[in-house]
Amino acid sequence: MPRRVHFLAVVFQLSSRILCDMQTAEIELKFPIADLNRLQSQLPALGFQLDTPRTFEQNTLYDTPSRALRVSRQILRVRNYGGVWTVTHKRPAEAAAIEGEIAAPARYKVRIETETQVEDGPALAAIFEQLGYAPVFRYEKFRTEWSQVTGTIDGPLFGKELDAIPPLPARSHLVIDETPIGDFAELEGPPAWIDTTLERLGIDPATCITESYGRLFLLWKERTSSAAENLTFDEIPVAETVHA
Repeated sequence: MPRRVHFLAVVFQLSSRILCDMQTAEIELKFPIADLNRLQSQLPALGFQLDTPRTFEQNTLYDTPSRALRVSRQILRVRNYGGVWTVTHKRPAEAAAIEGEIAAPARYKVRIETETQVEDGPALAAIFEQLGYAPVFRYEKFRTEWSQVTGTIDGPLFGKELDAIPPLPARSHLVIDETPIGDFAELEGPPAWIDTTLERLGIDPATCITESYGRLFLLWKERTSSAAENLTFDEIPVAETVHA
């Protein structure tokens, strides 16, 4: 093989490996929190470790004027969480490729996520806008992050189409989100761990949801006839919040 071709092959293999390391298979389920203090008091006794105390988070979603990403069920997000900027792309996992642990895929939200930290969020946003991606939705919350060590999943989680995606991390996560329209917990990890954690917390699986915060916001607007355009604390004062 000529030296230049060999060099390009090495670069391609290295780039593919880096991209693979940035991508994760995200499996999650949300549930509304009826009693925030009670939920948090349960977690240490169940083996959860507090990773990040309650921290303010701002998110902006970007899309084309024709909403091309929304139509294809993808998101492009810039997040500021406690002063740290992160850019994230999410896309659906192919339903036909899901096997084994997820016997009923519709019960869980399964996404392929590519995410990395960036130094300058506003500069990245400006680049997006120059490329034709404009801010279309903002949402805010106070997030508290907990995690727990979990075992590995027995058997393949994905079929051949997603063989390149790395396995789920050894730690699974429970995050608590205090939003302008209510408090929610989000479990992220292997489906068996999610089910076990719900049982240990005394959460009825029938109350769990897979909707995004954007979708929850639209449902809330339908119930309340609110004129708010974004899920932010300035547009939705606490006094205006109506729980279903």
